[in-house]
Amino acid sequence: MHLLFLILLFLESQFCVQSSDSNSPAGDNMATNGLPFPWSKMRLPNYIVPVHYHLLIHPNLTTLRFNGSVKIEIDVKNNTNWVVLHSKSLKIFTATVLDEHEAHLSDKVLSVLEYPPHEQIAIFSPKILTSGEKYFLYLEFGAPLSDGFYGFYKSTYRTKAGETRVLASTHFEPTSARMALPCFDEPTFKANYTVRIRRGPSHIALSNMPLEQTVEIGNGLFEDQFEVSVKMSSYLLAFIVCDFKSVSGITATGINVSIYAVPEKWHQTHYALEAALRLLEFYEQYFNILYPLPKLDLIAIPDFQSGAMENWGLTTYRETSLLYDPDISSASDKLWVTIVIGHELAHQWFGNLVTMEWWNDIWLNEGFARYMEFVSVGAVYPELKVEDHFLDTCFGAIGRDSLNSSRPISSLAENPTQIKEMFDTVSYDKGACILHMLRHFLTDEGFQSGIIRYLRRFRYSNARNEDLWDSLIKTCSEEEFTAGEHCYSSAQATKNAYRFAGEHVDLKKMMYTWTLQKGIPLVTVKRKERKLYIGQERFLKIVLPDDPSWHSLQDGYLWHIPLTYKTSHSNYEMKHILHTKSDVLTLDEEVDWVKLNTDMNGYYIVHYDEEGWNALTELLRVNHTALSFKDRASLIHNAFQLVTAGRLSLERALDLISYLKSETHNVPLLQGIGYLQSFYKLIEKRNIADVTHNLKMYILQYFRDVIDKQSWSDDGTVSDRRLREEVLSLACDFGYPPCLEKAKQLYDSWVESNGTISLPTDVSETVYMIGAQDDSGWAYLLEKYSVSMCETEKSKFLSALASSKDTEKLLRLLQLGMEGTVIKTQNLPSLIYMVARNPVGHFLAWDFVKKHWNELVEKFPLGSFGIRNIIVGTVTQFSSTEELREVEAFFKSITEQISQLRVTHVAIENVEKNIVWLKRNLETMRTWLQQRLN
Repeated sequence: MHLLFLILLFLESQFCVQSSDSNSPAGDNMATNGLPFPWSKMRLPNYIVPVHYHLLIHPNLTTLRFNGSVKIEIDVKNNTNWVVLHSKSLKIFTATVLDEHEAHLSDKVLSVLEYPPHEQIAIFSPKILTSGEKYFLYLEFGAPLSDGFYGFYKSTYRTKAGETRVLASTHFEPTSARMALPCFDEPTFKANYTVRIRRGPSHIALSNMPLEQTVEIGNGLFEDQFEVSVKMSSYLLAFIVCDFKSVSGITATGINVSIYAVPEKWHQTHYALEAALRLLEFYEQYFNILYPLPKLDLIAIPDFQSGAMENWGLTTYRETSLLYDPDISSASDKLWVTIVIGHELAHQWFGNLVTMEWWNDIWLNEGFARYMEFVSVGAVYPELKVEDHFLDTCFGAIGRDSLNSSRPISSLAENPTQIKEMFDTVSYDKGACILHMLRHFLTDEGFQSGIIRYLRRFRYSNARNEDLWDSLIKTCSEEEFTAGEHCYSSAQATKNAYRFAGEHVDLKKMMYTWTLQKGIPLVTVKRKERKLYIGQERFLKIVLPDDPSWHSLQDGYLWHIPLTYKTSHSNYEMKHILHTKSDVLTLDEEVDWVKLNTDMNGYYIVHYDEEGWNALTELLRVNHTALSFKDRASLIHNAFQLVTAGRLSLERALDLISYLKSETHNVPLLQGIGYLQSFYKLIEKRNIADVTHNLKMYILQYFRDVIDKQSWSDDGTVSDRRLREEVLSLACDFGYPPCLEKAKQLYDSWVESNGTISLPTDVSETVYMIGAQDDSGWAYLLEKYSVSMCETEKSKFLSALASSKDTEKLLRLLQLGMEGTVIKTQNLPSLIYMVARNPVGHFLAWDFVKKHWNELVEKFPLGSFGIRNIIVGTVTQFSSTEELREVEAFFKSITEQISQLRVTHVAIENVEKNIVWLKRNLETMRTWLQQRLN
């Protein structure tokens, strides 16, 4: 499994198998009418290719149904009688095959066979479709607007006057275009789309391309006809019928950018317009490729499951990801909106212009977009300090990747459930972090020129993992590429090598070790005089080295690691490639300390010998600014990860962060506080009163100066404001009297004004949390939640409501979330998590999930963001063997449903990690705290 090139060959053979045997019999696959279905594979045959879709769609926002027709120009590669394509939950009324002159091939009504397990339909043509000829497939269809968040679905919003209004919107990624029209719903089947949409006079219609003309067709209906789209994959098609208002601007290169929102939220669109204009201009310059469409719309959809979706020319967003109200939204909210816009705009090139060949390489879309959001926002909005946030992204990726339940970045995924699960921490965050490591390795200029080559080489086409590595190795000049010279050679690229610290490096071979095997490397360092003895192994958090299974879990794992390091005698970065299990480096002179993984630019954890940790702990105590804030934060992170893995004592890690009284940068400070807070939450849920009390007292005493100097305002830099938000929330949660008093004072003033005065935005959630702890405050906040017209404000209200210590109130919240009226269904997964992390709510949330499991799966399909967040959010609150057995028993009872889900293994392993942590460290924590507090 871990032989990298065998994996590559296996992946390639899968593509061949899926696309061969184009006229093979179906075997045992039976259509719904009892006849044999002519195709047996999950993926479509490749002998018919769509060229151009002519789509007419008419959603009725009163009956909540839609009807449509599609005429698909097809290119026949092999002679056949069958056309097989995707359709899910659609009623097909008519199916016809037309010749190139659009004349019927048959005077008979063509039957349509349906095979729901593969979401496919097949149309039989009595006349053979001949290779090389042009044909049209014409279908008429209809269905109810979907109740969920996929396909062509209904969304609603309430006006200030209390009126409920309906709109219809699409979300097709990854496999839901087939819910809106019969189509070839795989990323390689790129085609052009001509879209027509029928609507009433009080609505507008939007699609990927600009409106060409509007025709009145009678009965109060209008037909909006849109320009022909560029060549694109089916999952990027989009259309919306709504009554929204917009604000618009034009980029320096003439692209019309518009932000759409519910009319009464129009005033919240202006920041998004500014950000979209500036970020789009940045990408055009950075990629040296103009945005290829005439317009770009960004629209806030009231019901939306994920954060946003990159439909080409019509990007859709959850309202919290696009709308910004300067009177209500915090610094964190502004950062979030900016990076989500940066992410979706990056997709216009990575994903839309160049698309992965199959979903196993979705990281080529998502890893790049996640990384480019940091590159773009860092360049355009340096004051937002997005680089602080990037460290947390890599720390989160390591958290998932250091479990045995992780997966390779490039993984097999065939059916829709497996494909949905590919949109996870590994694709997004680990993908971004290895790209950051690669950029640092190649230099900014080398990385940028390589990805420009990649985008130019594969524009309007599809690419695989290895195509990126080939493009990053320069095989011809920029002029040759521009001129279209055929100088690109994959074989030549593989032989070429970059020089790194005097070593020849095979870039493709190096990067396969990061994308085709799971896990993260642990680099061990032992210093003897001028020698550094370096080793690598796979880092696992919950397997002991003396466990019999440890060696088998290490077998076959080897990375090509671009090491960087600094020493007490070097103020520049040393570099070395570690591509063997062990190596020896010779320093120029003896040093007092050495710190590997400079600025956390590499995706690996470092473990020093005892002398190494001693030296770094002393350095932090005496002169912590000798290391960058990124180095300080990564040291803290690595130390506590090693504690969890049983490789470093808890005392050692706690001693390491004893310098934090002197720390002034928010990133290492929040890293240290965050670990202490997570230990507190874990121990609190086990009802271990003495350790819970002592840890709370220690944190409040040790960080009192940091807490006391926080102002209850919105002053300062983004970093200052982020620290304030986190520290005051912690202090009030821990019952620190000055914090409680100030929060209560602000809350009472706010209530007395009937919510008309503006609270400081960064501390408003903390203020609401204190207000929610009594009956009247909780009821008032629920009322304010129901009428608020700002989704970021509502999310703060909901978080406060879920902090109540009254289980009846928590249960009421969960019921409201399930009903989906007061609390929208889209917010149910995060609400369940909020209740689960509440110490009085974690059993309540788990019981709720078990009781309503089937309803939850109806609302949030298996593999989706929603169901994954529900599982992980509830299960990982547990930390006892009894709770683990209960979780395993429940998962066993629903094995048939979840057998393909990876997330259940992730959740169980997190519980096991909690159990092991407490077993290893509880007594140590108890003793350490007693000594410090005495």
